Amino acid sequence: MEILAYFLAVLIGVSIGLIGSGGSILTVPILVYLLDLDPVIATGYSLFIVGFSSLVGGGVKAWYHLVNFRMVWILGIPSLLMVLITRTFIMPEIPLIIGEIGGITISKSIFLMLLFAVIMIAASYSMIKTPNPSPRLKKTKINPWFVLMIGVLLGVVTGMVGAGGGFLIVPALVLVMRIPMHKAVGTSMWIVAVNSLLGFTGYWWTKEGAIDWNVLSVFTSTSLLGIAIGILLGKRVSGERLKKGFGYFVLVMGIYILANEVMGVLEF
Repeated sequence: MEILAYFLAVLIGVSIGLIGSGGSILTVPILVYLLDLDPVIATGYSLFIVGFSSLVGGGVKAWYHLVNFRMVWILGIPSLLMVLITRTFIMPEIPLIIGEIGGITISKSIFLMLLFAVIMIAASYSMIKTPNPSPRLKKTKINPWFVLMIGVLLGVVTGMVGAGGGFLIVPALVLVMRIPMHKAVGTSMWIVAVNSLLGFTGYWWTKEGAIDWNVLSVFTSTSLLGIAIGILLGKRVSGERLKKGFGYFVLVMGIYILANEVMGVLEF
């Protein structure tokens, strides 16, 4: 199962390199189901893997002037604050046993995986249905409160489930900020990198779980290989077409995780 996990890590990097999103929402399921890690630990590991991989990929994009650093600051600051708050103060306060519903015990791990599945399904809809508007469209006035709301939402998602939030960032940059797709990908990488790495710092600081640096280094290195492949493919393949295909894959994964956790809770 470890070999399969590291092979899929390459696909995580390819996704980040191609469309600036998607990789993070696959990392947690791979760590949980293939490497048999606790979901709470997996969300922390995911922050490092995705953050470091995105930082390297974002550096390459910046070299080719494919990053809008103004948007990195505008979306990054509020989301960063929420990542730190969520990871440092909220996550440690969630009890191991959240409660019971109809005699069924809901643990912290089950809650996180169910939340993760719902986010994956929502993300798949965004990837499948979001059109790619022409970069020549006239820019519209940006509502600062709307941007703040998006940043806060990104931070909560990143902190709670270890997802970088690229599946929310890319559509926001393309549809709301009117940034061309190729620049949205690079910009998303930088926002994901900053949020994820600082979220991991909060995880490390609060010592939510032991850190196996061997697993992290191997998984991250494999993901970096995928980043390189994704960036090279991005020059030849339509990112929008790949995003839609990846969206269907994420939809299947989300449904599987949801069904798996529900059946586990109900002891089918």
